[in-house]
Amino acid sequence: MSLGQQLYPHLPFLRRYARALTGSQMHGDAYVRATLEAIVAAPEEFPADVDVRIGLYRTFGAIWSSTHLEDDLEVAADEDTQQALARARLARMTPLPRQALLLTSMEGFSSQETGEIMGIEASEVDGLVNEAMREIDRQTRADVLIIEDEPIIAMDIETIVRDMGHDITGIAVTRDEAVQMAMSRRPGLVLADIQLADDSSGIDAVKDILAQFNVPVIFITAFPERLLTGERPEPTFLITKPFQRQTVKAAISQALFLDIATSPA
Repeated sequence: MSLGQQLYPHLPFLRRYARALTGSQMHGDAYVRATLEAIVAAPEEFPADVDVRIGLYRTFGAIWSSTHLEDDLEVAADEDTQQALARARLARMTPLPRQALLLTSMEGFSSQETGEIMGIEASEVDGLVNEAMREIDRQTRADVLIIEDEPIIAMDIETIVRDMGHDITGIAVTRDEAVQMAMSRRPGLVLADIQLADDSSGIDAVKDILAQFNVPVIFITAFPERLLTGERPEPTFLITKPFQRQTVKAAISQALFLDIATSPA
């Protein structure tokens, strides 16, 4: 199997990581593109001493930490204030803790694997993750709308959200119910499944809500490939079922950290 064939299944998830790390689909994709170009230009330099997925993320990390593609990219014409603030706030947060948090909590790497990717000792990773969580937890609390038709999963998500100190505006099981709840009490964050009880779409529900106002969205789904297509604006935060509680907590914290509504006064 060629190196390209080995890397291909991991690219949608590298793009997810890149968007979360940079706060922008445009900037994240630019770094992924630069990573692939570097691999194609010098395949013999691709790390051969580790698993191919670790090697891919390590190569991306080297590109991200050594170049400043944001300086070479024109800001997209449709980039709104929220996206601009996200990039500015990310620039102010220490890079290493943010990397460690996303690699462990969102991408599912162990501390040992994260250390291999970042070029640090595994013992340092946990400290960096804790530092990132402390920084993010300084942000204000939010009202959260949950769009999920499976009662047990919805209850589990609700528990996670409440344990973090946030409030729940409602738990919707259909597209229409989700939109109605969002219009009745505006949420500061939406957690959404894709496939809902009446065969309606969580994606369409989110589109309806975003047509009325901007709000950060985290999709939690068993079908991530339906969103990671590269053919339309994609979610910055996408969690695959079955999920780990820490993954959801990290995504919520990071999403609120990137949101203009949680900017300290």
